[in-house]
Amino acid sequence: MTDPSTPRYHAIEQALRHRCRDLPAHAPLPSESQLSAEFGVSRMTARAAVTRLVTAGLVYRESGRGTFVAPPASNRRADSLVRFTEQMRRSGRTATSRLVGTDVREATDAERTDLRPGKNGVIEIRRVRLADQTPIAVETAVFAATLIALLDSDLTESLHTALVRLGRVPTSGHATVTAACATSQDADLLGIPPGSAVLIERRLIKDQHGHPLERTESRYAADRYGLDVVFDVDQS
Repeated sequence: MTDPSTPRYHAIEQALRHRCRDLPAHAPLPSESQLSAEFGVSRMTARAAVTRLVTAGLVYRESGRGTFVAPPASNRRADSLVRFTEQMRRSGRTATSRLVGTDVREATDAERTDLRPGKNGVIEIRRVRLADQTPIAVETAVFAATLIALLDSDLTESLHTALVRLGRVPTSGHATVTAACATSQDADLLGIPPGSAVLIERRLIKDQHGHPLERTESRYAADRYGLDVVFDVDQS
C-alpha cells in the first residue's frame, strides 16, 4: 500500500522505473497525456515523475518525438543520485552489499548540525558495495536514531527502499566530492593497495518534506568508479 504522505509523482516514478527494467534501450515511454490518463493525475504531475527519471539518466527526451529508455551507463552523473543497485543493473552488472557493522551512538557536532537528531543520537550503518562481487565502495550512512526501525531491515538490500517503507522518501540533497589516499581500512575492505586513490563523496539527503534524512560518506576505489559531469560554459 502506498503511504498517503508519499508524493504522487514518486509513485508514478517508481512504476516507470519498474517498467523501464523490462524494456530495451531506446524503447518509447507513454506520453505525458497517456501517463496522466493512466495514473489519474495532472500532466504536470506526470511530467514531474518523468523529469526525475531524466535527471537520474534512466530515460532521455527527444524534442518532438517523446521520451525513451536510456542505454546503460557505466558511470553516474554527478548531478543526480541513482541507487547503486539500479546503477549497476543499468550497466549490466549485479550489485550486492556486505554489511560491515552497525552502531547506535551519540551524534558528532557535524551530525547534529546536519541531521538535527535531538537527544536521541544516531544510528550508523557501514557496508561494502560490490558489483559482480568486486568491491566498489565503502559506504557509511548515518541517520537520526528515531529511524532505529531501519536496523530491522535487510541491510544488504537497498536502504532507500527500506526508508520508503518507513514513510521517509529520499528526495533531494547535495554532495561534495574530494580525493584521498586509501587508508589501511579502505585497502582491506576494497581489496586495493594502501595509498591507492579513492574518490570520496559526502552526501546529505532530505526527505519528501525537506527534512534531513541521511548523512553518507562513500569511499570509492578510483579505478572502479567515476562521476560524469554535465555543465554549461560560463560566457561572462
